[in-house]
Amino acid sequence: MNASPTPDQEQAALAWLSLLHDQPSSGDQATFSRWLRADPAHVEAYSQAQVLWELSEVPARKLADEDALALQGYLNAMNTPTRSRVLRWSGAMAMAACLLVMVSMGAGWQPSRWVDDFGADYVTAPGEVKTITLADQSQVTLDADSAIAVDFSHGERHIQLRRGAGFFRVAHTGQSFVVGAGSGEARVLGTQFEVRLQPAGAQVTVLSGRVGVTPSKQGQQQILTAGQQVAYVDGIAEPLHAVDSESRLAWRDGWLNYYKAPLADVLKDLGRYYPGRILLLNEEMGAKRVSGSFPSKDPQAVLNALQAVLGFEQHQLLGRMIVVR
Repeated sequence: MNASPTPDQEQAALAWLSLLHDQPSSGDQATFSRWLRADPAHVEAYSQAQVLWELSEVPARKLADEDALALQGYLNAMNTPTRSRVLRWSGAMAMAACLLVMVSMGAGWQPSRWVDDFGADYVTAPGEVKTITLADQSQVTLDADSAIAVDFSHGERHIQLRRGAGFFRVAHTGQSFVVGAGSGEARVLGTQFEVRLQPAGAQVTVLSGRVGVTPSKQGQQQILTAGQQVAYVDGIAEPLHAVDSESRLAWRDGWLNYYKAPLADVLKDLGRYYPGRILLLNEEMGAKRVSGSFPSKDPQAVLNALQAVLGFEQHQLLGRMIVVR
């Protein structure tokens, strides 16, 4: 029976793996050999680290580059002298830096969040859903891992959705209430609706009232009413269509509902409720369709249920990263 390594031993194994992939000295190799022989759990920890390394090479490099660029954006926003330097990692160091820092710090190491949160007025952490009452008595329910900036100083009520999603209950004051997201905006006087950021745009879902959605500054406005949804990508609106708004907005009550949704989309949603990273390495598996209602409070249980049905593999590291393939 294999010895079960502790989190510290697993992290040490990753550190050794990084060092050995980066031209170690003979002294390093001798020290590593002594560490490996010192405890059977070290052997198991190093074996697990090698599996993770092989599984995660491509996404780790991608995440490292994304985090480096996001961190550079954060430094630019802070106007520091280092803004002329773009941080870059490559090869084994890219994987080591990305994996070691992400695993040791979990959700805390995500520079993209720092950029989104810089200047935001309200933020939710992964797994946290929170309702805020604004100065005009409108209410915003932020989905997990979301951020907004609020500006009521220019003759209209303006919200900028910086990350994630928000459900808005707008108080009627006579002033327009505008939610900017990506290249477009949603404009109303009084209603209930959701705006959700997507990789290249946003999606607007109306629960009650009327919402005018403009996909870009030069775009044409579409009027949505209760039970309608529209998305825009790169400033271009997709066809408006009817949806079950209550079902789509059930995240406010702790449920994620899907009907023939790609597994990749489901995992992305679960990632907002998981205090670390969920990486999908199998595009074919990610395209498989999922239907059902799942509790957002326990993403691991949801993953286990989906695994039983779809048959994918999961690999965990320190409870902070889940690799799905």
